Amino acid sequence: MRRLLLAPLLAGLLAFPALAQTLPSVAVPPEVERLLRDYERAWAANDAGALAALFAPDGFALPSGQPAARGADSIRKAYSHGGGMPTALRAIDYRASGELAYIVGAYGPAGQTGDFGKFVLVLRRIDGRWLIAADIENANQRMGPPPGAPRPAPKPAAG
Repeated sequence: MRRLLLAPLLAGLLAFPALAQTLPSVAVPPEVERLLRDYERAWAANDAGALAALFAPDGFALPSGQPAARGADSIRKAYSHGGGMPTALRAIDYRASGELAYIVGAYGPAGQTGDFGKFVLVLRRIDGRWLIAADIENANQRMGPPPGAPRPAPKPAAG
């Protein structure tokens, strides 16, 4: 009997994978909310310097498709050819203990529904202000081979 009840539910979730994977947003303290909105503004303005200023002096940026960047100069370079698109960040989990906190979040184009990617921000309070100690992000869609890379040969058909 249980299987008969679960089958339609599972079929419904599989038919709408985006709905099955969407996690609700959670509230964060005002100073953390401000950090997220400052990040959005700097990203939309394609202002790599403003983005780098949101990081701790020894902070890490780990953007999709790029090597890790550490420190303001390296982070500024990593973000110098990105951004320029209004993006909305939302927290799906937030925890804090003492001088450290983290946000697990999702992002997508501002004003649209649906998440295009996810991120983890590790925050460190420095002189009373939350700064990003590490920013790890990646897109929801799998990356393909780089442009111009040879494609793998098709597998022979099983006979």
